[in-house]
Amino acid sequence: MNTVNNTGLTNDMYWQEEKVKVADGTEQQLSQEDFFAMLTEQLANQDPTAPVDNDQMVAQMTSFTMADGISQLNEKFESFAASMTSNQALQASSLIGQDVLVQGNVAYMANEGDGISGVVINEETVQNMTITIQNELGEVVKTIDAGTQAPGNIQFEWDGLDKNGDPISAGNFVVTATGDVGGEGFQMTTAVHRHIGSVSLSSSNQGIILNLDGNVSISLDDVIQIGS
Repeated sequence: MNTVNNTGLTNDMYWQEEKVKVADGTEQQLSQEDFFAMLTEQLANQDPTAPVDNDQMVAQMTSFTMADGISQLNEKFESFAASMTSNQALQASSLIGQDVLVQGNVAYMANEGDGISGVVINEETVQNMTITIQNELGEVVKTIDAGTQAPGNIQFEWDGLDKNGDPISAGNFVVTATGDVGGEGFQMTTAVHRHIGSVSLSSSNQGIILNLDGNVSISLDDVIQIGS
């Protein structure tokens, strides 16, 4: 009994599509092998009566070597810069959840009755120092009498309660520090603690950006102190 087996056609019997190499830009760059090939052609086709001077050949080789070295240095520097950015982002991510001290007079209280804290930056002896805390409506919710203070950073803290001991709603609060210096009224610079919610990488030259509670973003370079 005769049998017929259909084995089909193998892939080698089909028309093979010609594979076209995808241009990646490397074919537009001259390698060291290309340079020496050009130099060999130049020597082979030079005028016997006016051969290329040795100094010219050395100058050409030196120029190509320098250009190739600079190109490789740029590639390594870009890789190094990317690595540094990644390391900075990794380090900054460890700041999430911490408090930082930043210069400014607007503090944010995330929850009712949490309170706020900060520092008054005092460069001279001041008398009758008063620290005033206002809510977003401009209402005074707390007044702290600090008296006479010597030069230096003066820490302050508010427990988030009103004069009746009731907790105040969350929100932004403006801190103002005033006093008398040499018999004249003077307003001092303040810094407040803010909570870090997240960090991000800036596409510009700002580096690491800290996203603080209360929809405020600052550069890592603007941080005066980490921790309360």
